[in-house]
Parts: sequence; structure tokens; C-alpha cells
Amino acid sequence: MQRREFLKAVGAASVATVATTTSADATVLYDDHAITLDRVDPDPKRAVDALWIRTRDLPRVNGFALKPQGACRADLCIPIPKDMVRGDHFNLTAFAKKTGQLVVADTEARVWSFSEMQALGGGLSNSRIAPDVTVPDRLGRPVHLAGFRGKKALVVTWASW
Repeated sequence: MQRREFLKAVGAASVATVATTTSADATVLYDDHAITLDRVDPDPKRAVDALWIRTRDLPRVNGFALKPQGACRADLCIPIPKDMVRGDHFNLTAFAKKTGQLVVADTEARVWSFSEMQALGGGLSNSRIAPDVTVPDRLGRPVHLAGFRGKKALVVTWASW
């Protein structure tokens, strides 16, 4: 287990003791927020750690909304299979696994912790444009990366340390 995964697991365990004192059916830890959900849909026929939330709670949990083309957030839409939606409930755990998120669940304490989504991480993926940098060429003249917009560019860096 990597350090980051361990810290997320420990974080979920430390919040689990706090979450048991609330009257919420479930607590979701996502993106440095603890979201309490008053109605979740347990389904004993499905995976024990499956968390079915109301579809109207999805934007509050992770910013996604269900649309005909799938679960969408800004310009990113992820197709959703029919078995992830049941009536007005959505399988948040299956969605997380589909998007490559790590999930740590303490079903007794009713706490689910989700890692960040790789597709949403970092500023570069938000704008999809590399920041402008200026470096000297072999003759010492400044070259701006912005001058290559619309063209393929390979930037090679090296450090002695």
C-alpha cells in the first residue's frame, strides 16, 4: 500500500468515530469535504460496500450530474451503464471504481472515503493548455512556449540535482 493510500485509509478511520454520532445514514469523504447524506439505499443483494445515493445528491458529493449522455461535470461526461442507476438512486461506489478512484468503506460506521479522480486532478487538465514558459535557445534568445500553440512541441528538461 502506498503512503497516499494509507493516509486516506487512516483519514477515513479517524472520521468514522465522529460520523457514528451523527444521525445521517452515510458520510462521504471526498475532496477534503465530509458530506452527510440522510438517505441512502442499502441493497443486501449487491456488494457489501456499495453506496447507493440519491441522484439529486450526486452533484453535492462530487460535482457530477446525471444526464442522458452519462455522469457529467463541466465538459467531462462519463458513460454510465444501466445497472449503476436504479430508480432515483445511483451506485456511487461502482462509479468511483469505473473512474479509477480508490474507495475505503467502513460500513459499520457508515463512512465511505473516495480518492480524487485522475481525470479531474491538476490545473492542466482543467484548461488542457500548458502554461507558457520562456527558455533560452542555444544562442541565448528567449523562446516562448506560447509561440508553438497549435503545433506539436517536445519540451525536454534536465536538472543536475
